[in-house]
Amino acid sequence: MYRILLVEDDIDLSKEIALALEKWGFKVELIDDFEVVLDEFMDKKPDVVLLDVNLPLYNGFYWCEKIRAISNVPLIFLSSRDSDMDLIMGINNGADDYITKPFSIDILVTKINGIIRRVYNYSDSNSILYCEDLMFDVGKGIIKHKYKDKSIELTKNEIKILTLLLKNKNRVVSRESLMMTLWDNDEFVTDNALTVNMNRLRSKVKELGFDDFIKTKKGIGYII
Repeated sequence: MYRILLVEDDIDLSKEIALALEKWGFKVELIDDFEVVLDEFMDKKPDVVLLDVNLPLYNGFYWCEKIRAISNVPLIFLSSRDSDMDLIMGINNGADDYITKPFSIDILVTKINGIIRRVYNYSDSNSILYCEDLMFDVGKGIIKHKYKDKSIELTKNEIKILTLLLKNKNRVVSRESLMMTLWDNDEFVTDNALTVNMNRLRSKVKELGFDDFIKTKKGIGYII
């Protein structure tokens, strides 16, 4: 489950955004002390930061600079300031995107999804992940038993699913999070399509001798 830090001083708006994002499977952390934004960032360790520009004490540009000094975490500005100069300042300060208020939650989710897909899903394409005796070569897209010669090739979607589950080992990953991971730019993945891909992946893992490797948490998601 991806963690989002939302830095927004409009309490009603922040709760509205948090509720909407949580329905999509995100874990949303809110801030109520705008004097310690950097401390909250280091404590929460978010995967994505949503940052308002007009904040008490110090504005969003200030906090963006502070965050960028210690981290390359994806960051999106949310602001009612819609001038070209504000957008330029936001991007020049290190933001990955700049969304003006009011905005559609669907647009926000799409942009978050795109950043997550770009930054997290493909960054470890040369890595090898392990879980018990299962070895997953992300770059080659194959799984194998550590002590056996047999290997099985995975499809693009199966690679995405297994990567996300292994990166969140011992934590439940919601179906919504998995669907967003599989979402290509031109086609939204249906709930049924996720089920088909999951069943196929489970069959391949079981073929290597790993029964009940991916467990279902009914009504929530999946866990390894």
